Amino acid sequence: MNHMTNFLNTCKALVNLIAITLLIVMLNVSNAIAQSPTVKMSNSKICHDKSSPYYVRTKNYKSYDSLKACLDAGGRLPKGVRAPAETNTKPATSSGAEYSREAFSHWIDEDGDCLNTRHELLLELATGPVTMSENGCRVVRGRWNDPYSGDVLFDSSKMDIDHLVPLAWAWKHGASSWSNTERKRFANDPVNLFAVTASLNREKGAQGPDTWLPPNKAFQCQYVTRYLRVMLKYDFKSDAVDDIRAIRSRICT
Repeated sequence: MNHMTNFLNTCKALVNLIAITLLIVMLNVSNAIAQSPTVKMSNSKICHDKSSPYYVRTKNYKSYDSLKACLDAGGRLPKGVRAPAETNTKPATSSGAEYSREAFSHWIDEDGDCLNTRHELLLELATGPVTMSENGCRVVRGRWNDPYSGDVLFDSSKMDIDHLVPLAWAWKHGASSWSNTERKRFANDPVNLFAVTASLNREKGAQGPDTWLPPNKAFQCQYVTRYLRVMLKYDFKSDAVDDIRAIRSRICT
């Protein structure tokens, strides 16, 4: 009988010990979660909140209390991620301010792989093998179809990445009142970018389709259609959208 009592007492003590151990572990986990930073800025200045798949894997970082604080400190969002509404702060410039290309943060390295938007697009649009620079950060040669001219291009130094809806044109027709975050997204949006002959891009300048169309007539309808698609994706002035819609109706008949 005494042996049975001693056995039961030992079992109870063991159960209590296990329960206390589990409680301590749970408290430690809770404290670790509570103490983990809300947002991590990686060494490549990408802001990861707890919803990011890279949050746990980011070991070297600066801590921020919010995504907005991380972005305001010079960070950027992971590729393909849009900023929440509360981070889309309005710029200090007014809608009547003079256009500056610096208002559009473009040719950024969104994913921290040393390839900026220009070279990411050259890789994506290449129709054959490409040759990279020695450090792997620039596309030097490849094969590209230029939709503006209809030509095939091989040397990236003779190409430009054209903003289909030009930055200066966008500023005049609504972008001056956008947030800095929205202008950055617009300036690096692949939907608004084409790899084309440098001379044609410079000939086009900041002109809209009312005064400039690509010389490749087979592409003109698609050009204006995509121009309108970009405008509908962003907050352009309604009269400007109507003008481009009318041009599309005329070109695509």
